[in-house]
Amino acid sequence: MREKIAFLLLVFAVSASSLVAQTRAARTTLDIYVVDVEGGNAVLFVPPSGESVLIDTGNVAPGAVRDAERIMAALKDAGVTQIDHLIITHWHGDHFGGLAELSARVPIKQFIDHGPNVQPGPAADEFLQKTYPALIAKATHTVVKPGDKIPVAGLDWRIVASAGQVLKTPLPGAGKPNPYCSEFKPGENNAEDPQSVASFITFGKFRTIHLGDLTKNKEFELMCPNNPIGTVDLFLGLHHGQASSNSIVVVHALRPRVAIMNNGTRKGGEPETMQTVHSSPGLEDLWQMHFSLLSGQEYTVPGMFIANTLDEEPANLPIAPMPAPAPGPGAPPPPQHNGTAYWIKVSAQTNGTFTVTNARNSFAKTYTAGTK
Repeated sequence: MREKIAFLLLVFAVSASSLVAQTRAARTTLDIYVVDVEGGNAVLFVPPSGESVLIDTGNVAPGAVRDAERIMAALKDAGVTQIDHLIITHWHGDHFGGLAELSARVPIKQFIDHGPNVQPGPAADEFLQKTYPALIAKATHTVVKPGDKIPVAGLDWRIVASAGQVLKTPLPGAGKPNPYCSEFKPGENNAEDPQSVASFITFGKFRTIHLGDLTKNKEFELMCPNNPIGTVDLFLGLHHGQASSNSIVVVHALRPRVAIMNNGTRKGGEPETMQTVHSSPGLEDLWQMHFSLLSGQEYTVPGMFIANTLDEEPANLPIAPMPAPAPGPGAPPPPQHNGTAYWIKVSAQTNGTFTVTNARNSFAKTYTAGTK
């Protein structure tokens, strides 16, 4: 009986390995999954080589288990059995919160971050003192700085900001004066957001960027007086669509064809950001993780571009944007969305063509290379 069980387990393991191998062999695109972690951040990258990169892991408890499971679903869909490189952009609970739960479910080979937390807080301090040291002891730990490359087979992955420092040497073909710098208006920010690890990724002619939660002042440092990056096809994250980021010096200068906003039901998608993004030269479409009450119908996108709705939808969605509630323990809870979660998936080709698909309604749109 034991021999039979052992044989069956061996057959199962071989079959699973074969399925993963077939998935990797069949993949010809860079697949990007923007995972719904309820206004946090989690983005998975898998090039044809099958080597995986995950940026952030969603929220702290009580959302940690939920978000870890949602990331695992994306890994399974991508045919990935380990995370080769995990980037934690910064030490806010909506970016590192699901890491302990995720690490219990899948092997993580390399941990990447900007170094120590600069904004003390109970959740981050306890995690960095008690949990993170044990995790990185089992793997490789890298503190990155601007200009560093992350070795990912099939991708050119460059760090353009980290620990409050920004790229000083322009990337090949970039470095021209940024005409939007004269229109910059400073903003307020906390201490930790500007520390974010920011990544610029190239797959052949396809170019995308994820700036973590870099705020307006740090965007200005990165992009002015000269633009060290050039333009991109896809702009990811946008700091949940919050107005403390997304200045025109970065959004308009990067000239994305498509942007995907990792907003929540009542987090981000603020009118100022929506106006900046929608007026960006060359923008074709904005996709969102959630309908935002802070946008209302006034500033939102068509529903087919929104991945997730509310569990209990009101009879009438508000036309006017809702003012953001004051932060703190007295803030009302956000509208519930704990049911089925849908991702937005991007499949990019080396010639620069890419397709974006909304998993909720299967709506897909292809952006052909050379039409920008």
